[in-house]
Amino acid sequence: MDEYAYVVNVDGVVVRNDEYLLIERGHEEDHASGRLAFPGGKVEQPPDENETIEQTAVRELSEEVGVEVGDVEYVLSSTFETDDGTQCLNIVTLCEYVGGEARPRAPDEVAAVHWLSYDEIEEHEAIPPYIERYADRVEAIRSN
Repeated sequence: MDEYAYVVNVDGVVVRNDEYLLIERGHEEDHASGRLAFPGGKVEQPPDENETIEQTAVRELSEEVGVEVGDVEYVLSSTFETDDGTQCLNIVTLCEYVGGEARPRAPDEVAAVHWLSYDEIEEHEAIPPYIERYADRVEAIRSN
């Protein structure tokens, strides 16, 4: 892989009844294990296909927590470096909740799921500052 390339990661923010769906990352995860985050993962490039940002958000929410979503809207992008030094371009999306009971479907990746209000996210000690920033932006979008 080119040393200047990024891995593209997509976070899917789901809001249901004014509560945000967050996951507790699995303790075996290479990056940010045990931390609270929005569900998401890498854009995949299966043979003879090209996965879009929207398709990645839909797939990751289904695979990780069993939630079905409809419309997917771009929120923001940022960059970060994983614990092993991989450079990532992170794209945050707001996903329309359609149905499904959120539960860990990939226990190695997701230890638990939580529905938290915006205020709870802002006050929660285990939530990283970047997740608070993402929630701030989503709240701004939702209030318009």
